[in-house]
Amino acid sequence: MNTMKQFISLLSVALLTATATMAQRQTETLNFGWEFSRDAAFKQTEVVNVPHDFQISQPWVAPSADEKADNTDAAANIKSRLSARGFKEMGTGWYRKLLNIKDEKLKGRRVLLDFEGIMLTADVYLNGERIGGTDYGYVGFEIDITNQLKHGQPNEIVVKAETQNEKASRWYTGGGLFRNVNLVTTPSDLYFGRHPLYITTRQNRYVQLSAEYTNRTRMKETRMKVMIYDPDGQLVAETVAKKGRNPQSRTLEMQSPEMEIPSPQLWDLDTPRLYKAVCQLLKEDGSVADQAEASFGIRTIEYGPSFGLKLNGKKVLLKGYANHHTLGALGAAAYPRAIEKRIQLMKEFGMNHIRTSHNPYSRQFIELCDKYGILVVDELYDKWTRQHSGSRVPFMNHFAYDIQEWVKRDRNSPSVVLWSLGNELQQDPNQPFNDWGVTCYKMMKPVLERYDSTRKVTVAMHPRYRNWETDSLPCDLAMQTDIQAYNYRYMYFPGDGRRFPWMTFYQSEASTQAMGQNFFEMDLDKVIGLAYWGAIDYLGESFGWPQKGWAQGVFYISLDPKPKAYYMRSFFKPEEPVVHLAILESENAEMWNGVKMGNDRMTENWNRQEGTKANIYIYTNGDEVELLLNGKSLGRKPNATGAKLRNQIRWGEIDYKKGKLEAVAYKGGKAVARHALETTGKPVRIIAEPDNQQWQADGMDLQHVRLTVVDSKGRRCLSNNDELQFSIDGDASIVAVTNGDITTDEIATQQHVRLWQGQAMVILRSGRQPSKVTLRTKSQAFKDTITKLETI
Repeated sequence: MNTMKQFISLLSVALLTATATMAQRQTETLNFGWEFSRDAAFKQTEVVNVPHDFQISQPWVAPSADEKADNTDAAANIKSRLSARGFKEMGTGWYRKLLNIKDEKLKGRRVLLDFEGIMLTADVYLNGERIGGTDYGYVGFEIDITNQLKHGQPNEIVVKAETQNEKASRWYTGGGLFRNVNLVTTPSDLYFGRHPLYITTRQNRYVQLSAEYTNRTRMKETRMKVMIYDPDGQLVAETVAKKGRNPQSRTLEMQSPEMEIPSPQLWDLDTPRLYKAVCQLLKEDGSVADQAEASFGIRTIEYGPSFGLKLNGKKVLLKGYANHHTLGALGAAAYPRAIEKRIQLMKEFGMNHIRTSHNPYSRQFIELCDKYGILVVDELYDKWTRQHSGSRVPFMNHFAYDIQEWVKRDRNSPSVVLWSLGNELQQDPNQPFNDWGVTCYKMMKPVLERYDSTRKVTVAMHPRYRNWETDSLPCDLAMQTDIQAYNYRYMYFPGDGRRFPWMTFYQSEASTQAMGQNFFEMDLDKVIGLAYWGAIDYLGESFGWPQKGWAQGVFYISLDPKPKAYYMRSFFKPEEPVVHLAILESENAEMWNGVKMGNDRMTENWNRQEGTKANIYIYTNGDEVELLLNGKSLGRKPNATGAKLRNQIRWGEIDYKKGKLEAVAYKGGKAVARHALETTGKPVRIIAEPDNQQWQADGMDLQHVRLTVVDSKGRRCLSNNDELQFSIDGDASIVAVTNGDITTDEIATQQHVRLWQGQAMVILRSGRQPSKVTLRTKSQAFKDTITKLETI
């Protein structure tokens, strides 16, 4: 408990300093030093830091003898009990923290606990009394604890987080305090509300702002100063808004005069320029009572059946993916650096879009999409039932709060271009009002538009029929939504568009198995675009034990690209010459939700058995490709022009020979890209590659260190599977290990992992003191690898 006591002392000092030196609103992180237990009596405990997923460290639970090993036959109720939930048992996690509020200056101020999310449902207690909680842990909430706090003595916060039963979600959710926790203090008489600012732009030049606030003073008029700073930090506009006192209500909204921005810098995919609004509530003497800030972008979005989507007046095609919220070996823990790493990788491969299936991701995710120029379809729910929205209380009991919290949190972000209220309601007849979601949608949309009227609203649909067997017309819900979002059924866009010319289409999920065909067969000039389902492998929704999750992506769960990722890159980035070799190892024809989803297994391993044959695929956006084996040409083949085979040349089988297999892509008769596979020699050493050169000592930043076994020429040895052991010195800790193998029985939170395809990764979390950090990697087959790192 020494760590806990030390944190209590530090927090007390921080609060004392803050009230003496800072303005009116103070936010202190409560992410560090929680006592965690799996029992309410805290008999066995460990100290953990938030974000934290208590499920990821649990053992795997294999299917029992009377269960199916996969996620099929749900209707017959004979599927594996835990295949959807990542083969981790459901349970409860208990968190405890002590706060010692010593500063007398905090008396008379509002004190709030701010939880950005607790998975999956939760109850919060202060000094033994339940003070709040959440029935849908993907959205945040705050609790005013002003009157419950005991000043001058310890206050015990206890959080009970539950994953509910295995049917409460269709995927691995993780469990616990998986997002940030903060302590917020404000004045008690004049202050802004939660997510108070709503910023709108007009004609890519004019900005207007409204703010929600509470005035409990006797002032007859409230004044709010508004300042706008450009992306370079320069003040470019300011104004003062005023509103008279309303004796009927102390909580009000105030709107600023419209401000013109000189030489506006637009937010776009390649130049995501962000402005900042700073708003101050003023006391009678002109001093600042409270302050709120928000980043925003100046941009326009338009939708229409003839062009799909326009950003700042120019046609944009959404090219992206739809995944669940988890982050591989880190589970549900929402580390900003892990999110950033994914976004950077997706952008490198030509993506400009992410759909947050099927729930709001963290606020930091949205902010990073703002920063990197990613267009987001922001989704709130899966299905509108108790089972699919937390499982604790009826859906109708909490949807209004969820919408308000979700929309107010994200509405100022330029990356968010479309709201989605749900997913595949047609799969479950138990929607409210028994009309497949139509009435419920008509109730929810006005609530959403109360908080944002600048974006369109949709629901992802599958299938898109009214009746699965007899009706070819779109379902009734498709006739109500602003955008017609079909999962997989892009082939109905042309016919539905002819019958209903007002419809605008978005392929909200696309199969990676049919990748390419489901892109090229759309009318790209007219559609909004697509999102490839499960482009990154993830925990849960397994096709069958021992796979611990979805394995049909084009990136492994460790974020290493599979060969097919380069196929996607070839048409997502047509301006970049691409050629990439792949060897077909086995075919996969698995079905999922009535759609062929199984991806063939491909490798890049040219260490094979003599006398065998290899089935070669080549992905390219060149006009033609030449294949060479040890410098001898095996011929040239043209790129196909048809949608089904475009950019993928299925060369067929060739005789294996040691050496070098090389593909050369040509465009206009000139060689524009090359890719080679080589037979490697004996593995001789392990090389370590850290990814974060500016590793921050903030207790939150991550360092992903990739370990690769190489031969004497530095080439990766894909057949090596030795076990690695890790140890660390310095102010940092090992939070996860991974190797990309979705079938592994290893636990991600251990300090050892075997190599798979010659690689593994260890993920380090920084401490809060700048430090030199040494990572030691041990293996029986190789000399120790010493990696010198530093946090700043």
